[in-house]
Amino acid sequence: MRNLTLMTDLYQLTMMYGYFTQGMRDDIAIFDLFFRENRENSAYAVAAGLESVIEYINNLHFSAEDIEYLRSLNLFDEDFLAYLRKMTFTGELHAMPEGTLVFPFEPLLRVKAPIMEAQLIETALLTLVNHQTLIASKASRVVYAANGDAVIEFGLRRAQGPDAGVYGARAAVIGGCTGTSNVLAGQIFDIPVKGTHAHSWVMSFEDEVSAFRAYAHTFPDSCLLLVDTYDTLASGVPNAITVFNELREAGYEPMGIRLDSGDLAYLSKKARRMLDDAGYPDAKIFASSDLDEMVIRDLKAQGAKIDFWGVGTRMITSSDQPALGGVYKLSAVIRDGKMIPAMKLSDNSGKITNPGYKKVYRLYKKKNGKAIADLMTLFDEQIDESKPLRIFDPGQTWKTMELTDFTARELLVPVFIDGKQVYKTPDVHEISAYAKQELSTMWEEYKRVLNPHVYKVDLSDKLYDLKQALLREGRK
Repeated sequence: MRNLTLMTDLYQLTMMYGYFTQGMRDDIAIFDLFFRENRENSAYAVAAGLESVIEYINNLHFSAEDIEYLRSLNLFDEDFLAYLRKMTFTGELHAMPEGTLVFPFEPLLRVKAPIMEAQLIETALLTLVNHQTLIASKASRVVYAANGDAVIEFGLRRAQGPDAGVYGARAAVIGGCTGTSNVLAGQIFDIPVKGTHAHSWVMSFEDEVSAFRAYAHTFPDSCLLLVDTYDTLASGVPNAITVFNELREAGYEPMGIRLDSGDLAYLSKKARRMLDDAGYPDAKIFASSDLDEMVIRDLKAQGAKIDFWGVGTRMITSSDQPALGGVYKLSAVIRDGKMIPAMKLSDNSGKITNPGYKKVYRLYKKKNGKAIADLMTLFDEQIDESKPLRIFDPGQTWKTMELTDFTARELLVPVFIDGKQVYKTPDVHEISAYAKQELSTMWEEYKRVLNPHVYKVDLSDKLYDLKQALLREGRK
């Protein structure tokens, strides 16, 4: 387990030093980690990265080498360095479980801890949650567009570094991918690994059919041949069929072919007909080549005969949105036993935060289990399902709805209490199944790839009134 304690911005340490010298080390801070906007043409994100957060906090400590490096910066006195040498995380952390569908402005994580501890962990939490949530969300869209076809994560060679490749593969599985080409991710997370051969395999033999024969001889039980090295329809598919016939004579059935270039809709339909006519209706067609949810959606609309999708660059890099934009904002301070709500003001209304120590509920229709809206409340509020509940749009308060036949689920669950882990981390396959179940609670209008309906995230009356009161105070 790596010690990532110094994976932070310098200003976290300088602020900690300020709290230390100003006698504020006993203050308790409450921070919310959230994002402000969904990606374009998406109504939701998929929470990911909590397992990495847990590993980070469990191993949070300043080593002797860390302290020596900080001493060399000539910024901190010896009393502060001695404090850091003994420091661990002693606070609370609540989080939405990985795989939960999440929406703008609601806390994915809520931290309540001594202010120096809560400040230190900001950068690492954002790094871990921002990236993995981003990739899980992109993968979820790709898998939705594939409409039941298997999607394999193929992006390691294009990822922005080893960690992005390994943890991006895990996040893609949370989003619904059924496997990865990344062998290290397969080993670490017990993810099925998939792959065939490259064009270089075909090019290294005297001719295409010899390359196919050699591969079939090596992997007779799982023979899937890349057919577009030279000419897909004139040589690739016919040569694959020749080798498939030889495999069948030897008592094996081929897996299929892979297309990696060209007009995938046209080529897949032609290849499907050739395979069927040759007696291989069960042979699968696997496609790759710069795919994403938009391309897959269009290919399916054109009747492409593709059974499996290998998605690489555009998913592992989230090419249409390179950052989630998650932030970590102070929402309250407890000083001398008194809770003091905090709120960031801004000329940009989208950057005004929600104050106070908060909870998040998801409200469902009782008769069909579909999600209606999320409701943020203050910590001391409880929802009584036996009574009507009025909710309203906090930006357009005249838009209201009264719920009478609903259930409510609190989304933030305890992960650390008094610095001790109390949450059992599920494996990635359990998380993926949970994410799939989460999607089933959403109406199709929220999931469509283009122009989805906006999901409602509302504030309770009490939280709304607190926010308005602080806004009025802030204008004085």
